[in-house]
Amino acid sequence: MSKRFLWAALVGALAVTAIAGSSTAMTGKTDGSNAAQVLKMSIGSEPPSLDPGLATDTTSSNIILNIMDPLVKLGKPPALNAVPAAAASWKIRGAVVTLNLRKSVRWTNGQPVTAKDYVYGWLRTISPELGADYAYQFEGIKGAKEYTACDPKKADCNALRARVGVKAVGKYTLRVTLVSPQPWFIQQISHHSFLPQHKATIDRYGSKWTEPQNIVTNGPFKLASWKHDASITLVKNTKWRNAKSVKLIRVEHQIIVDATTAENAFSAKNIDVQTTGVASVNIPKWKKTRYWKTFKALGTYYYGFNTKNIPDANQRRAMAISIDRSQIVKYITKSGQIPAKGFTPIGIAGGPSILSQSTMPATAQLSKAKAALAKARNPKRSIRLYHNNAPNHVKIATAVQNFWKQLGLDVTIRPMEWKQYLQFLGPPPNADVDVYRLGWIYDFPDAYNGLVLWKCDSGNNNTNWCNRKFDSLIDKATRTPNTAKRIALYKQAENILTGPQGQLPIMPIYYYAFNMLQRENVKGFVENPTGQWDLAKVSIR
Repeated sequence: MSKRFLWAALVGALAVTAIAGSSTAMTGKTDGSNAAQVLKMSIGSEPPSLDPGLATDTTSSNIILNIMDPLVKLGKPPALNAVPAAAASWKIRGAVVTLNLRKSVRWTNGQPVTAKDYVYGWLRTISPELGADYAYQFEGIKGAKEYTACDPKKADCNALRARVGVKAVGKYTLRVTLVSPQPWFIQQISHHSFLPQHKATIDRYGSKWTEPQNIVTNGPFKLASWKHDASITLVKNTKWRNAKSVKLIRVEHQIIVDATTAENAFSAKNIDVQTTGVASVNIPKWKKTRYWKTFKALGTYYYGFNTKNIPDANQRRAMAISIDRSQIVKYITKSGQIPAKGFTPIGIAGGPSILSQSTMPATAQLSKAKAALAKARNPKRSIRLYHNNAPNHVKIATAVQNFWKQLGLDVTIRPMEWKQYLQFLGPPPNADVDVYRLGWIYDFPDAYNGLVLWKCDSGNNNTNWCNRKFDSLIDKATRTPNTAKRIALYKQAENILTGPQGQLPIMPIYYYAFNMLQRENVKGFVENPTGQWDLAKVSIR
């Protein structure tokens, strides 16, 4: 989620993690006889953007994908196979993918959604003018990378735009030409970046087009209200193509940043589903109740280095292997997380092979860490560690501060509000950043989706690290349809990151698990491994 840091939902969707935003007072109680089919739930942050071209976090993505109708949805785990949605069917011939759109899909203003709406939306997202972080998602499409990189002072960007391999070959037929056959592409287009966009609305309202009074969407719900930093309310779109199957008539998202506040709201029956997070001290208590829900996740919680400030890989290794990951998941997160061996999640296709030479230890290796630090030239002893402001991030940062103190490092912890934090990290990151905290929830179940973050030109690479060999391996993987051969390339790339001689621009800490509190009368509310929930399948009984 989709998606970058999430949040970057990444973080707001995690049970042990509450991310920045402002809490709001709860009104109205829920009970087991909610015949009105109104779902009240908490989310852990204000969505930074509801623009499919600009959203980079799972909080935003979850709202967007419930007010929009993606081409495909991901099916049940672990396979997460593509299931037809706005696309009724598709045909793949080599590097050419033809998508047949449903004629029943309409915008909320009554207009039909056509192939041209996808062409416009995709080209807008990858345009050099928009500067979208997720433009790289489209690099598998012929000509997309060149168009995104276009400098209008040096090249004819319109000509490059015309050569991008996405065309409307009929009112309801979209043809995509890839740079090579890519087995994951159909799953990839479940991501919110690949949604259609309503050109007339964007032209008319500009940056304000996502406000409730302006927005035009095409999904099972409509954006009824957005009280920034307080709440978001969705209502059923009775004109949606499959509206008869949707039970909920309204979904009220209360933005509650503090885990304890969200827990209290749940206990008081003011909300039905609590996704903000649970304070770590309260996790054992909630685990014993019928309300505690756990879902498998594809994602990694990690710390990143600003490699301009900490340029020596020996120091980076020393700091990475001095962290006791087992203590963090046992005593802080306490809800199903697993110490990370490398960046790629163990549960992804080919994960065990990709990670077979990764070197992040579950328990601290202090003597090896001190030896590595001794090899570093002019090691940086005063470290500024940034994280977004949430209780468990603070606790983890404090633990890491203590681990690094044993190396003789003086660590200053600097928390920030989520939206400001994302801006502060760039890329490139603010020069004051030495180490930062982020997480990545996979958008589709292929290791490419995580490894591509660390390419030199990635909009999600906040490390200032650039390795051309790594880039070439990822680029080669996009041209390698054979799964076994592609996994071998991923293994080489992972080794450059976290292997025995890895450069360690990042320190993976643990693999995520999704947890939430949910009332028994809420049916169908599940979180898939990419951090998404489908409100069209939820009901109150």
